Amino acid sequence: MLTLEQTQKTAEKLRSMGTYGHFINGEWVNGHSGKTIDLYDPTTRKVLGSIQAGDPSDVARAVDAAHAAFPAWSASSALERQRLLLALGEVMRKRQLDYAVMDVLNNGKPIREAMGHTGHAADIFDYYAGAAHQLKGEVLDQKDATVIVHREAIGVVAQIIPWNSQMTMAALKLAPALAAGCTVVLKPAETVCLAVLEFIKDAAGIIPPGVINVVTGYGADVGEALVTNPKVRKVSFTGSRDTGAKIIQYASVNIIPQTMELGGKSANIICEDADLEAAAESVVLSTVANKGEICFAGTRTFVHKNIREAFLDTLARQLANVRQGDPLDPATQIGPQSSSIQFDRVKAYIELGRKEGAKVAIGGEAAKVPGFEDGLFIQPTIFTDVDHDMRIAQEEIFGPVTTILEWEDEAELLARVNDNIFGLGGGVWTQNLARAHRISRGMETGIVWINRYYNIRSGQPLGGYKQSGFGRDNCLDTVLDYTLQKSVVINLAEGPLGLFGAAAAPGAGAHH
Repeated sequence: MLTLEQTQKTAEKLRSMGTYGHFINGEWVNGHSGKTIDLYDPTTRKVLGSIQAGDPSDVARAVDAAHAAFPAWSASSALERQRLLLALGEVMRKRQLDYAVMDVLNNGKPIREAMGHTGHAADIFDYYAGAAHQLKGEVLDQKDATVIVHREAIGVVAQIIPWNSQMTMAALKLAPALAAGCTVVLKPAETVCLAVLEFIKDAAGIIPPGVINVVTGYGADVGEALVTNPKVRKVSFTGSRDTGAKIIQYASVNIIPQTMELGGKSANIICEDADLEAAAESVVLSTVANKGEICFAGTRTFVHKNIREAFLDTLARQLANVRQGDPLDPATQIGPQSSSIQFDRVKAYIELGRKEGAKVAIGGEAAKVPGFEDGLFIQPTIFTDVDHDMRIAQEEIFGPVTTILEWEDEAELLARVNDNIFGLGGGVWTQNLARAHRISRGMETGIVWINRYYNIRSGQPLGGYKQSGFGRDNCLDTVLDYTLQKSVVINLAEGPLGLFGAAAAPGAGAHH
């Protein structure tokens, strides 16, 4: 059982982390510009460490290293790639507590969640280790030809990950690309990335030079240079819709494929026959998990009119039991927002909701946590009397804020559920199997959880519809997206086709 004493002791060891370099061609190097970026603890607002402020010169160096390493790595056996992925998983498990505490200090998520995310990240490496053996070609037998379809690694890939779940996102990107035989340039978020950098530091000795490269810095300085580099053959991005739109434009320069996992405004549908305790628990979880900084969060809760009051009573009772405080304490269930920017954004949306005429039923203020007066804490907030067209019901807030909307007619419900630019996640709570199938099939979203939200399993495709993006993470298809198919057609019929008649006599048709 993890204790506060253990986490505090680990935090003291890690709290002053120094300056990390870029990881290029198996070495830690300083950035070209010499500039650095400070990273902060959102619980105390104190500096934890710093990273390089990368620029196009650093990007070019990393891409060149990945390009040089690609021929050998893409020719490696599935067994070699499997061994590396399993070893990366073991590296992550060996220092799971350290990485989790670093995530807590840099992001503010509770240690119980950080431990779970880091453990899950290790499992992702294990899952994709097996996938390395599933990259098989194909043979098409025909009477006069044999077609061999080869599946080959696509090349150097750019991977850009967000700040909200750094360890999970790093694993979801790195593992399938490595399994496919690609080499990688990873760009983590410039506000939260210390645990990822420490993991790469620990794994450096087992990573062949150039196979994984990491460049840190601001998106404006690193992102465009990375995605538009002509040696980069694919980009995989997880982050906001607005940034995703820019990445797609950058990718068009060299016509490279993209995987985009963008924002969400997911609907969590509570039917009249739902288990109220379990459904309310899911809404609380979706509101407070990772402080609401999760793209899959079910921030639009549609409650059947006939159970609205009973549901709200149950929700209020459960929310009152949520423990907000020091994220290093294993008892804490919600910590501070990850940055001042995110804290201000969430507060602005709460004020916007009030101005739009919605009612703050629970929360709605910055939270005061004794001993952490400078912490970026916000009370879990529930809005009622919400109109579907309000901005708080349409836009991604990315904080501990949930809107409650009523419904009665199923057809009208689905029309409202689908009337949103996003389509990432969703939930349905009912004891009626036919209704569960009917509603889930009618939802324009990439994931629907029935009677348990955030029920994510290995091999389950993760990705969205509409402006939540395209492509999928967390499944075998992810590996296939890092490959290209090559068809080799072997002709079995001998001789010419005879299209142009007998050969002309020698000298015929000569010009005089």
